[in-house]
Amino acid sequence: MNFEMITYEEIGPIARISHNRPEYRNAENRQLLKELDDAIVRAGEDESIRVVILGGKGDHFSAGHDLKEGAAKRGSFNLEERWAYEEEYFFDYCMRIKNLPKPTIAQVQGACIAGGFMVANMCDLMIASDDAFFADPVLHSMAVPGVEVMIHPWVLGTRKAKEFLFTGDRLYAQDALNSGMVNKVVSRENLEEETLAMAKRIAQAPPFAIKLLKKSLKRTLDIQGLQNSLDSHFDTHLLSHFTEESKNLNKSGFDKVITRSKTLNEQ
Repeated sequence: MNFEMITYEEIGPIARISHNRPEYRNAENRQLLKELDDAIVRAGEDESIRVVILGGKGDHFSAGHDLKEGAAKRGSFNLEERWAYEEEYFFDYCMRIKNLPKPTIAQVQGACIAGGFMVANMCDLMIASDDAFFADPVLHSMAVPGVEVMIHPWVLGTRKAKEFLFTGDRLYAQDALNSGMVNKVVSRENLEEETLAMAKRIAQAPPFAIKLLKKSLKRTLDIQGLQNSLDSHFDTHLLSHFTEESKNLNKSGFDKVITRSKTLNEQ
């Protein structure tokens, strides 16, 4: 496969897949998401790959959804069109990462916002640089109740997730570690080395046994309601785009939405 918006590296039994739009803070446009999904499928089907790392080239993991592309290409979508697009590119693609039978590690530096937050938190483990921060500002910026995949309370705990979502404030790496969302915080210069070291250690485990272990852990969470809660929130998220509140907030145009998002994430 030839990729333009991501990179795909094979390091022995490890596949490292990275967002590769550093000039746009790795904002996730349609092509990037399609390539990311293709790479996940490729890594899943390759029997020589035992662990997958998801990262981002440059200063940031990902600034999230490419709002400019969204405004230009999907701004006039009706509910049915928006539903079909977001179900495929935002929800289903995330579920493929979450359900990959091989261990996954998010390697996060700089901004990890909205859509980027979703992708990173589909991974089994997360290592963050000490300058990493996380945010989901869409409640304040777009009047929608969080991004498409409501993974937040499952990785942060309910009270911290409420604070994070209600305020739209940044969550810095150390606080994310304290909340249990991040496994390890390291310096920026050591991020790649530390993530690769963990991946190599995991890759030493018997591959079928770790596949079964991941299946059991997934079932444990689904018995608690994880998949049902994600499915339910997606419906809520899509419908909220068509409320009068959302329309009134966004009638000034997507440029204002982008400005509000940037302002929130600079506070």
